[in-house]
Amino acid sequence: MLLPKKTKYQKAQKGRKRFKGKASARTEISFGEFGLKSLETKWITDRQIEAARRTISKFIKKGGKMWLRIFPDKPVTAKSPEVPMGGGKGSVDHWVAPIKKGTIIFELGGVDEDIAKEAFRLASYKLPVKTKFVKKI
Repeated sequence: MLLPKKTKYQKAQKGRKRFKGKASARTEISFGEFGLKSLETKWITDRQIEAARRTISKFIKKGGKMWLRIFPDKPVTAKSPEVPMGGGKGSVDHWVAPIKKGTIIFELGGVDEDIAKEAFRLASYKLPVKTKFVKKI
């Protein structure tokens, strides 16, 4: 699973769920030739990112190179079921990557366009956001 090796604080505040507008960072393809762009704003968990990454790497086999442009660095806490109110905040349950509309999630290079398109189509089923295939200009 993807998670930070070390963090300044063990638990983080939830923050606002109502992100407005588009992403300002990670909106252009920087490393590869093809990218998978988010069309929604959501939290993507470490398990979802890993499932999509494995799907892409399995489909392209040993051809090409893949870059992961997001990283789950926000901890989400949860208390176990049937625990009464009080007693403080729960322990870290999983990690998420908050992404905005327009963020590039994955990049691929060194493969044909139809292979990249199919790999991203299969990976998009593993993600909770609507996505779009983009090419480098």
